[in-house]
Amino acid sequence: MTTQQETRPSAATKPVRWAADAVAAMREGARLRLDYSARSLWSVDRVIEDIRRESAPYAAVELVLRGFGAYAGEVIARQTGGEWWSSGSDHWVRTPDGRLWDPIEEARRCYTQDGSLRLLCRDATAGADGAEPRAGLSPGRD
Repeated sequence: MTTQQETRPSAATKPVRWAADAVAAMREGARLRLDYSARSLWSVDRVIEDIRRESAPYAAVELVLRGFGAYAGEVIARQTGGEWWSSGSDHWVRTPDGRLWDPIEEARRCYTQDGSLRLLCRDATAGADGAEPRAGLSPGRD
């Protein structure tokens, strides 16, 4: 029997692990159950907002944000049938309609009050309905 992990591209290895770590940390530390649903991203956005309100330095929360972004990417991949792509240390989700999404960068934007993982997921799962993706989500943007 083939498991989902065995059939996934190698680009998924790190973000899937980061997402699983975030799920475990939230379950143990915050008693928050993340179930890889789009609805759970409301909670993740709130947790990031709480971290920001505490004025934690970015360096102290960088890995947490990476985990939350990877979690959001896994939600998108599972909801759309998308897959992780990587180049160097950057990771994106490519949805079946060909669009690329950068949920890890979006988590960083959430920390600076310029992003939302739930809205990113909403946009990504909207499908190829002609809607433009949220600005700044292409991996080539600096």
